[in-house]
Amino acid sequence: MNRRRRIYEGKAKILYEGPEPGTLIQHFKDDATAFNKKKHDVIDGKGVLNNRISEHIFVHLNSIGIPTHFIRRMNMREQLIREVEIIPLEIVVRNVAAGSLSKRLGIEEGTQLPRSIIEFNYKNDDLDDPLVAEEHITAFGWASPQEIDDMMALAIRVNDFLTGLFLGIGIRLIDFKMECGRLWEGDMMRIVVADEISPDSCRLWDIESEDKLDKDRFRRDLGGLLEAYQEVARRLGIMNENERPRGSGPVLVQ
Repeated sequence: MNRRRRIYEGKAKILYEGPEPGTLIQHFKDDATAFNKKKHDVIDGKGVLNNRISEHIFVHLNSIGIPTHFIRRMNMREQLIREVEIIPLEIVVRNVAAGSLSKRLGIEEGTQLPRSIIEFNYKNDDLDDPLVAEEHITAFGWASPQEIDDMMALAIRVNDFLTGLFLGIGIRLIDFKMECGRLWEGDMMRIVVADEISPDSCRLWDIESEDKLDKDRFRRDLGGLLEAYQEVARRLGIMNENERPRGSGPVLVQ
């Protein structure tokens, strides 16, 4: 990969130029970060797990007609994706009170919300990704009203799919964060789901025990982050049932 031009490096991934125009290679790192990289560690095998879990989800999204940037997985750490113009917003869908929502509104974590709530955060690490309203988004030109409608429609569809997917393997989808991008095809543009969907970007609780199977294990110093991600991969059927955590990283089903 060193022979390819690096386009961008974020907290958990690196983007390289792709083999064909309009494509990129998305490389998943082992870095674990929280609070906009104020907390940082490297956890061997995390990137491999996120690559495979995100691939599994994006393949299903594509198959049910939800447009994404994903083309195919290339190897254990890399995906071939379509190049998109990332919209500088995080779309957060909340089904159950947790995290910052509980703190802001004084709602006990684990409280089922009356309905799913969609929030937008402006992607800016220096500002700690502040919560913004639709008025901010349109006033500053981050997205048009139609694009906001398109992103919300995609978020609802993704939430419906993920809720059912995880419920079927004994996991409660508390909330998740996704990103969208503008995919240009000639003169035509459409909004697609981009970035990744993995335990890094979802809150996932075991239905029976309420054990956290997501990045909150790192945020809250609970330990066992790799084991939690492996458990999600096992339940999704993309990791061998008898595989045990090891320093060299997990062995996944091909």
